[in-house]
Parts: sequence; C-alpha cells; structure tokens
Amino acid sequence: MTGSSFDELIGADVEGAERERLRRTHELLLRAGPPPELSPRMEAGPTLGMTIGGRRARPYRRRLLLVAAAAAALVAAFVFGYATGNGGESGHAAGVQVLKLAGTQAAPQALASLQIEPVDSAGNWPMKVSVTGLPKLPNHEYYEVWLVRNGKVFGSCGSFVVAGPRGTTSVYVNAPYRLKPRDTWVVTRWKPGGGEPGPVVLRPTV
Repeated sequence: MTGSSFDELIGADVEGAERERLRRTHELLLRAGPPPELSPRMEAGPTLGMTIGGRRARPYRRRLLLVAAAAAALVAAFVFGYATGNGGESGHAAGVQVLKLAGTQAAPQALASLQIEPVDSAGNWPMKVSVTGLPKLPNHEYYEVWLVRNGKVFGSCGSFVVAGPRGTTSVYVNAPYRLKPRDTWVVTRWKPGGGEPGPVVLRPTV
C-alpha cells in the first residue's frame, strides 16, 4: 500500500537516488501520522486582547492616559490664551466672538458681522467680515476695517470691495496687534484724495 501510494504520487519520471530519497521521506511521514488538531482558540489566531493584553496592557493604558492628559492641557492652554487676549491682557475677543455692526448715515441699509477667530502662532487675530447692504464703489475706492482703541482709530486690519448682489460679501482680514479689553472695530469708505481713515459706514451696534 505504501509503495503503490508513493508511485501514484511521484509517478515514473523520477528515478535513481532522487527517487529513493523521496521514498524514505514519504515513509517517515506515514509513520509520524497527521499532526495533532489545534484547539478552537489556537485555530482562530491572535485576538486584539492577546495583542495588547498581559504585561503590555499596563504600559498601553499609561500611554493612553498621558495622551489624554496632554490633549486636555492643550485645550486648556488654548482657552486661556484666547480668553486673555494674547499676552496676559484681557482682549476684546474674551467677551465677544462675533461683533455686530450697523450702517451709519453714509450707508443706512448696511449690516455686518465681524467674527474674531483664534490667534495664530505669530500673534495675529484673523477675522471674517460678512456684510450686506453696502453700495458698490467706483473704481479705486474701497472699504477698510479699522481697529478702534480708546475711541480713536488705531490701525488698519485690511480692506475689501463689494461686488455681490445687494451689496453682500464675505472677506477675511487680520488684526496684527495685541488686543485690549475695550478694543472694537469700524468700517470706513476710502477714496483717492479723501484722506484716512475716511467716513465711517459701519460701527458696532453696542
């Protein structure tokens, strides 16, 4: 039976010493019999619990706690920095995230919102200005956003033009200054020869 099984497997193509070597290997395998069956747990292979369990579970949990603590500290630092107005002084952004603006007699139908965003790594405050009802200006004229401090125009934060229907547009400007508690903003209209900052067209509603 062994010989016929071997002959069926190998065939007549292999001869000589090679055939005898293969015959001996075949007979050894038959004597050894089939390998023992695996338990269902071993047959299923490693699980996630096996991978991170045992001795490695404790360092893994420790790393997870450290990451969570670092993330919480980062969030706390961001909230504190945003609330203190970049540099220890209580900034305008601490109490107001969105400043509402209304039109003056120069633009009575205008409305706007100025959204103050988190300070960037360079100490600048990006702001999104969304307006409606501002008239479209002639060429070479534009609107300008100004930071106002102690009731006086302090510095420019950027300019824009209105091209959308009904005088609408949304633009990003920037306040590259250290903000203070009572800082606020206005929007003016600038035209050549008119001087700066120009007449105010939007001012805070409160």
